Amino acid sequence: MDLIEKIRLLPTQPGVYLYKNADGEVIYVGKAKNLRSRVRSYLLEASQANAKTGSLMREAVDIDYILVANEHEALALENNLIKQRKPRFNILLRDDKTYPYVKLTLADRYPKVFVTRRLRKDGSAYYGPYFPGNLAYRVVELIHRSFLLPSCKVDLSRYHARACLQYYIHRCLGPCVEDLTSPELYKQAVRDAQLFLEGRQSELERSLTARMNAAAEAEQFEAAARLRDQLSTVHQLQEKQRIATAEQSDDSDVFGYHFEDGSLAVNLFHIRNGKIVDRREFFWEELPDLLEAPAAEVEAGANDAVGAPGPGSQTRESSTGNVPFNAGQLFSALLKQLYIDQHYVPRSILVPVDFDDREALATLLTERTGHRIEVAVPQRGEKRSLVDLAGQNAKQSYIQRFRVLEPSRKAIQESLADSLMLPELPTRIECFDISHIQGAETVASLVVWEDGKMNKSQYRKFKVMTVLGVDDFASMREVVTRRYRRLKEEDKPMPSLILIDGGLGQLHAAADALESLGFTSQPLASIAKKEEVIYLYGNEDEPIVLDRHSPVLHLVQMIRDESHRFAVGYHRQRRAMRDRDSELLNIPGVGQQTRQRLLTHFGSLRDVQQATADSLAAVVSRKTAESIWRHFHESPQTTQPHP
Repeated sequence: MDLIEKIRLLPTQPGVYLYKNADGEVIYVGKAKNLRSRVRSYLLEASQANAKTGSLMREAVDIDYILVANEHEALALENNLIKQRKPRFNILLRDDKTYPYVKLTLADRYPKVFVTRRLRKDGSAYYGPYFPGNLAYRVVELIHRSFLLPSCKVDLSRYHARACLQYYIHRCLGPCVEDLTSPELYKQAVRDAQLFLEGRQSELERSLTARMNAAAEAEQFEAAARLRDQLSTVHQLQEKQRIATAEQSDDSDVFGYHFEDGSLAVNLFHIRNGKIVDRREFFWEELPDLLEAPAAEVEAGANDAVGAPGPGSQTRESSTGNVPFNAGQLFSALLKQLYIDQHYVPRSILVPVDFDDREALATLLTERTGHRIEVAVPQRGEKRSLVDLAGQNAKQSYIQRFRVLEPSRKAIQESLADSLMLPELPTRIECFDISHIQGAETVASLVVWEDGKMNKSQYRKFKVMTVLGVDDFASMREVVTRRYRRLKEEDKPMPSLILIDGGLGQLHAAADALESLGFTSQPLASIAKKEEVIYLYGNEDEPIVLDRHSPVLHLVQMIRDESHRFAVGYHRQRRAMRDRDSELLNIPGVGQQTRQRLLTHFGSLRDVQQATADSLAAVVSRKTAESIWRHFHESPQTTQPHP
């Protein structure tokens, strides 16, 4: 059955339809109240040579559909399928950034507290989202300091021989070592943290006060002082804590956009308690053909100013005048992908243009959140001013992104901290790389980015001392241990971020080295060469994929490339020194080719020295092998060959 015949037989009920190409790949997902009517409209528009659907219908050879009970179910299903299949004719939200939550692992024997951006059904309690993102880190830091719950990666399902550094600096109760704390005391600390995160300040204060008085009466003055400090901390930071909850009726998200020359920038303002607490940016360089508007819409919107949409307008043209743009379709797709699967949605969402399923989306969000959600297109007044402000900021974002203006150092630091979930703005980044040729002359480099530029006076070189042969992971473990053991001995501060040139293996090797020194909370990441994805230690299953134009990615790549250059330079220097003075050339029967063959096989002169005669004979002749072995293992007077 051909495509046209399938379309004619479609039901007239609500549902979701999926266009497929000749390879069976889903290229477009849409929803409709009446499937047959909506899908037949594509044939009509294609027959009229409408560019809006022409390219889609030229490529589509098959169609599938899924029936649902109503339009609300269609909205949700369409959103899920778009996220799963990523059809190229749909508008895709490429920036999958989410705001952080605080995670309390209640299912564990000894619960820990973490910052995360992904919510899972794992028995943990999640609190948030937090605006701005670094507030989540400040809250977790407060919990470490006041309630002594850890964020380390130590396995707490069993006891260990000794506690890590966090226990000794009084930021952990020490559940990793038997008898340092009791299950009852730890359970009470978890309960206090829960009350704090849930915003139940009065109950927490009553509990802390009662326990403080009881400890004082029992003359347990150290415990009473600790509870007093917790109570003081809760009082001081109560106003600073900012958690989005359903009871905040004046929370809003405000959208604005700027479209020009086929590229699009969208700004999203998060307003909480009447204040703009954060701004989010989205960019598209190549919009799907289905965002092109019909000619009538183009004519209606042609007089509107680009990037500053007037009330009710839905269409813009680029400055070249040849790429019409349907803003309504954009915001319809964008809002679905942003909000349908979110645990928290603000009560008010303000957009610059209307779209067909705006009211249906508001109803669906209301049903899912349990409180009324308004998706509004303000025409005048303060709300319209906020939408216009978002549009003006979107224009500035467009200029900075697509007209290649150099972002400020602080802007890059803020973006880096946000992308890599750093607890504070990075001021110093140290990056490591390993260099060798088949294990020969293995060396490592350390380069330093500090206050916006590379600090070459802080660069360091390492000759790998304890690793034989090819083992990048062990080499990374050695040099990271050597570097930060020295910093620890000299009582110098750790960097804002340690960056590793490599994948998960190198990342975990560096993490092992840091944990062996007691640095269990040090921000650590690696960047893989081929994929150019960033792995953040502790969130390896959620690799960070940055846009190829992202200044953050460019900065990380620049630091990584500088580390690689410095390592390769040192490796070449070591090889040159080795080539100029090689003891192997002093052995009778060993020439340049034999020396090179031995070094390539064994990796280094030290490994050749430690090899047996039988191992050497696998590379050179038996006579030459015995001559080499005697040279390194026998005194000049010895004449008997090695057996």
